[in-house]
Amino acid sequence: MSELRYNPFLDTYTIVASNRQKRPHLPKDYCPFCPQYGQVPYYDVMAYPNDFPALSTNPEVVFSENSFFIKKEAYGACEVILYSPEHEKRFSQLSVNQILKICRLWKERFLFYKEDPKIKYIFPFENNGEEVGVTIQHPHGQLYAYSWIPAKIRTELDNCIKFYKLSQKPLILTWIEKEKEENTRIIYENEDFIALIPFFTDYPYGVQIVDKNLTPNIGDMTDNQLLNLALTLKHITMVFDRIFDRPFPYMLCVHQTPVNDEFYADASKYYSFHIEFYPPLREKDKIKWYASSEMGAGAATNTQKVEDTAKILKNILKNDILINPKNDTL
Repeated sequence: MSELRYNPFLDTYTIVASNRQKRPHLPKDYCPFCPQYGQVPYYDVMAYPNDFPALSTNPEVVFSENSFFIKKEAYGACEVILYSPEHEKRFSQLSVNQILKICRLWKERFLFYKEDPKIKYIFPFENNGEEVGVTIQHPHGQLYAYSWIPAKIRTELDNCIKFYKLSQKPLILTWIEKEKEENTRIIYENEDFIALIPFFTDYPYGVQIVDKNLTPNIGDMTDNQLLNLALTLKHITMVFDRIFDRPFPYMLCVHQTPVNDEFYADASKYYSFHIEFYPPLREKDKIKWYASSEMGAGAATNTQKVEDTAKILKNILKNDILINPKNDTL
């Protein structure tokens, strides 16, 4: 049984999902996402319902009998996004064409869940690598559809509103302009997207991919934009795997405008699609832990200057022809 419990100190909900404790330890010679084992049909890319969802469009009814300890039904959805039937492939090893199919699937699922008036935020993401808790190595990500707007997204939105009211200009656009003026943290750029390590990020290799057109969400993107997004993702994930000549773990998080929410109905004026990477490695075999200061106080610390780490990534791109952008089958 799942439920949402309200946290009045942070004005957000905690998902309590006791059913996720029942997730089995899978044998090493079995993968539920490989078609040959019979749990899924053969596919190219596919959205697969999570077997142990934290949220559901048919949740159990939850009664809150206490006016202070507020809880409600865990309405929403949890899907697994299967990237490829090839078990051994990492995201960085997929062709640009295959990544484009993933981006199209993100768009398709966004447009699907947007039609549900109870859904307020749609969140595609990927956990990649044992360092971030991945237990199934098959190439896949996930998508959650929430019935509320999660706290971090709401913080970004509220600060973008504040900046927009003062300057009549989107904060994201101003930030990109300032980053391009300094040009010390930009890794890759094409017609529609720019990839950089932000001046303020707390991860040494915390790349962000930003839509230069300020497109609000993936549902509004053209197919050419999706192709340029796929190209950007291919470049960045390939560069990641070359930093330490090993599979590079990360969390990939898609941030975009909410849906079906009156307060943020005009979010397209001040907020837009971007992807945030949270890679936990600070050296080849050293983790950048989120410890007491980060978790308990929210006071982040970066152990390296991002101007230095951005230079490392730029040099990899400069000295290594990773892909031919004109050939999307690579």
